Amino acid sequence: MNTTEPETYLPEVGSSNQLGTNNSNYVSHVKKLLHRRMLVGISDGRFFLGTFYCIDKQGNIILQDAVEYRSTRRSAPSPMEQRVLGLILIPSSCRKTCHVDCSIDEQLSLMSLGEQNS
Repeated sequence: MNTTEPETYLPEVGSSNQLGTNNSNYVSHVKKLLHRRMLVGISDGRFFLGTFYCIDKQGNIILQDAVEYRSTRRSAPSPMEQRVLGLILIPSSCRKTCHVDCSIDEQLSLMSLGEQNS
């Protein structure tokens, strides 16, 4: 992602330790991330870049205007192959990494949210 703003990690949603009093904190932080560009890596090595549209209690993510990027093993002009997908659902069980564009203040806020989990 070519942006001037840093990226931050989206905390796990739907884990058992979030069902307590901090649930409203997570909801408010996730709401701030709506309609931001998000890069999601999944377990088979593919990446999806799209606009963060929603997330459910289980942590499944929906991206809008998504593009799939995957590594090509054959000799090609580009080591990455891309495919436009549109609206997609990424199951939490497949998700390995998740980054969103945000300001430094938001990044620090989300990092402190992750520390509260520990």
